Amino acid sequence: MSPEMTRPMTPDQFLAGLTESRLVAIVRGTDGPAAARAALAVMAEGFRYVEVALTTPDALAAIRQIRDAAPAGCLVGAGTVLTEQDVHDVVGAGGQFIVTPALAESIDIGAGLGLPVLAGALTPTEAHQAMTRGATAVKLFPASVGGPSYLKALRDPFPQIPFIAVGGVGLSEAPAFWTAGAIAVGPGGPLIGDAASGGNLAALRDRARAFVALAAENGRRMAAESLR
Repeated sequence: MSPEMTRPMTPDQFLAGLTESRLVAIVRGTDGPAAARAALAVMAEGFRYVEVALTTPDALAAIRQIRDAAPAGCLVGAGTVLTEQDVHDVVGAGGQFIVTPALAESIDIGAGLGLPVLAGALTPTEAHQAMTRGATAVKLFPASVGGPSYLKALRDPFPQIPFIAVGGVGLSEAPAFWTAGAIAVGPGGPLIGDAASGGNLAALRDRARAFVALAAENGRRMAAESLR
């Protein structure tokens, strides 16, 4: 593990990096070692932030493997983190951030430990509560329910909340969510496919490169528009 990987990242640093990269990969499958291989493959193609869902068998072992082998500057976290015990298990495995699907107790526990927390929320009330409880950003989930127009409506009263669009966000959907104000998108199935269950890694790498290129293109476009 490189010295850079051993230094803890503060929530503010995490948020700045995630805003720059615009992407967090969501790895969920039926095989822990395959999930680790999938995570390392997308990291090799340019993803800097990867979440392994705790619903994946042997997820904690996969997180340890990824943490030990991740390229410099890449972070691995855990998703579907719900309980206090989940948080401590993730920290023990070397996880560097946590992601929740809802307003679970893990938000308060993770924030109390200084971990970056991406808290799952859908409604205005839930988004507000997530931030008051210490979330680093709100994972708008499932984002496909309301789409980019719903995200834009949420941001009108909450322009200060960093939103990450997760749930049904593929290559075709991502640009509209970025345009609507998402700091990042979290592709799961549209990116990972069956790779975290032992499927095709070559196809996964192709999809990962496409997402990274799209995020870079979108970043350049939005930067140019801001200068007009």
